[in-house]
Amino acid sequence: MNKLSGKVAVITGASKSIGAAIAEHLAAEGAAVIVNFASSSSDADAVVARIAKSGGKAVAVQGNVSQPDDIKRLFSETKKAYGKLDILVNNAGVYEFAPLEAITPEHIRKHLDLNLAGLLLTTLEAVKLMGPQGGSIINIGSIVGPMPAPQASTYSASKAAVDAITVSLSQELGPRKIRVNSLNPGMVETDGLRASGLDGGTLRE
Repeated sequence: MNKLSGKVAVITGASKSIGAAIAEHLAAEGAAVIVNFASSSSDADAVVARIAKSGGKAVAVQGNVSQPDDIKRLFSETKKAYGKLDILVNNAGVYEFAPLEAITPEHIRKHLDLNLAGLLLTTLEAVKLMGPQGGSIINIGSIVGPMPAPQASTYSASKAAVDAITVSLSQELGPRKIRVNSLNPGMVETDGLRASGLDGGTLRE
């Protein structure tokens, strides 16, 4: 029996790259997964199809997790599909590197609305579906949280906040049998990284 058999997992931002890989791995271990996506419906459907082809269970659910109403709908659809939740992976995020002179209020809000507020509000709704048996929450941070990079002050700050949230919530939710952990990947060659042009030059070095 696979070690996640009978478990239900929501992965935000799971239509491609890191999120898609996480969804497919959790499904391979037996979890029924919700493949959340903001706009890439065809990519999300492709992830679901790959999981189904491998004998797993998955459903794609649209929802921009920077929007509170979308977050509520995501977990309403999760309850409708599977009736419960055991695992949340807060993977959805945005990154835009910019020098100080190019930082705008919109740039700041974009990062904080998704990487910070979205993560917290998604966790809030997820916990409501976790029963007395508890569950697991995994927050995807970044190496630039503890090791900030040049021209990434806003993004680095938002990912440092992910680590702080993780520590705080692990203490708060631990007594309810809900584990909260974070992962801080280094550079991963995703579509977003290549599109930004950050996959070369001094950052790679």
